[in-house]
Amino acid sequence: MNNDFSSIDIVVFASYALIILSVGLWVSRNKKGETKSAEDYFLASKSLPWWAIGASLIAANISAEQFIGMSGSGFALGLAIASYEWMAAITLLVVGKYFLPIFIEKKLYTIPEFIEKRYSTNLKTILAVFWIALFIFVNLTTVLYLGGKALDTIIGSGDGSIIFVCIICLGFFAAAYSLWGGLAAVAWTDVIQVILLIFGGLMMTYFALVNVTDSGNFIEGLKFIYNEIPERFTMILSKGEIITPNGRDAWNDLPGIAVLIGGMWVANLYYWGFNQYIIQRTLASKSLEEGQKGIAFAAFLKLIIPIIVVLPGMIAYVMNLDGSGILTKESVDIGFIGSNGNIVNDNAAPWLIKNFIPVGIKGLILAALSAAIVSSLASMLNSTSTIFTMDIYKSLINKKADDKTMVKVGRLSVLVSLIIAMVIAPQLGNLGQVFQFIQEYTGVVSPGILAVFLMGLFYKKATNNAAIWGVILSIPIAMFFKVAPNGWSTLPIFVNIPFMHQMMATCIGTMIIIYFISYIEGNEDDPKGIIITNKLFRTSTQFNLSAISILLITAFLYAFFW
Repeated sequence: MNNDFSSIDIVVFASYALIILSVGLWVSRNKKGETKSAEDYFLASKSLPWWAIGASLIAANISAEQFIGMSGSGFALGLAIASYEWMAAITLLVVGKYFLPIFIEKKLYTIPEFIEKRYSTNLKTILAVFWIALFIFVNLTTVLYLGGKALDTIIGSGDGSIIFVCIICLGFFAAAYSLWGGLAAVAWTDVIQVILLIFGGLMMTYFALVNVTDSGNFIEGLKFIYNEIPERFTMILSKGEIITPNGRDAWNDLPGIAVLIGGMWVANLYYWGFNQYIIQRTLASKSLEEGQKGIAFAAFLKLIIPIIVVLPGMIAYVMNLDGSGILTKESVDIGFIGSNGNIVNDNAAPWLIKNFIPVGIKGLILAALSAAIVSSLASMLNSTSTIFTMDIYKSLINKKADDKTMVKVGRLSVLVSLIIAMVIAPQLGNLGQVFQFIQEYTGVVSPGILAVFLMGLFYKKATNNAAIWGVILSIPIAMFFKVAPNGWSTLPIFVNIPFMHQMMATCIGTMIIIYFISYIEGNEDDPKGIIITNKLFRTSTQFNLSAISILLITAFLYAFFW
């Protein structure tokens, strides 16, 4: 084991920080005599090429939630968690072909802006407030906490003594260039960040495989892992097939075929299609075709992400098995035992980095982890400020605001959001499998919102009142399934099902509500309905060939690991 953090590692990490900050500030500079416009700040002057869009999509997506959280889920339940990545590749193709053309045609700055153009200002305001709260109190705080915790484990003693310092450093580093430069600074630094996080992630997986056997050969290490835990290379789980280290049936998180034709689609379509901090870089593309090529590039990258965010967790699991091939509290390293005595799955990646990565490379991998955290923070901060400035300030507070004022408000909102998140983050404590935690509780609200968007996009009769009632009633529908495991499951009216089934049921239920209320209100095409034509969804030969390749690769992966 090698748990030293040397001066070489410090130099490598400092070099990364200096390069990112320099590039971010260089991109942020104003040309002589020019004032940055709202389009410059929030949409990078609509100038992003496909490769920058694809890289930025992945950099915004891969954060501590994946690098730490998904590795933790790999430790807890195996390769099956990779469905979030591989199914995301297909979801991206759907977004590129069927959603993005409408968004580009509507010339959107924000996703809530679509709600205003399709439904009403009132509904837009409701959802804008919701998204700002979600970004600040869930996304930003979680990424900051996980990032601080990981750095505390890797470069500190692991006792939480420097978590708050790490949170402050990560937060202000992300703000240092995103606050001043807006989306352009975020997107262009993301190109460097994504190269670093993929390369660093592959290096972490390589050294973990080298150390899992005495041979020192990563191919032998991979064979050893597969032979030791073949059942954890299963993608489609059966009930009772995989039990996590803390005694939970993994089927409750990934219920069999639902990852292919069920609730996984709700989670992925909401995240990749209607999540401001993800979709914003596609709205900044040079053209629709350029944006679609960027999405296809991101889809290819998603296919290799499990190698760097899932496999390390599985390797850490094997390293902690006892002589009979079972993981227990006695066999696991003390670094995995939480304050309440449970096994902390999310310590998998930090534990590997601290103990098995050689000097020099450790600084590189720490830089890769920081890149994942900082790029996501920068994207979330920029999107929070975009929604607040365009959908709250410009729409409700100061309708005559000029570009200079809006950019100033955008920068101020970045700073306020960051400070709130940094204050809250240290209080999150031990969340266990944080990736699954986020998916499950975001799944209470996301199905209803997805239903509103889908009906708005593809059902011209959907009315504003129907959409509002759909959003409101989606919460009790979701809670109908949520309360059952918490003590009311003996009552016959409640149903206890996996959260992925709950998301699909909530989404379908909300769409039915919107349909019937729209029908009662007149069953006529809404004046704001989207006019759909075949021409709108035509895609280039490059996109079509990329889509076919991605579908074939994904089908092979599921067939091989079924």
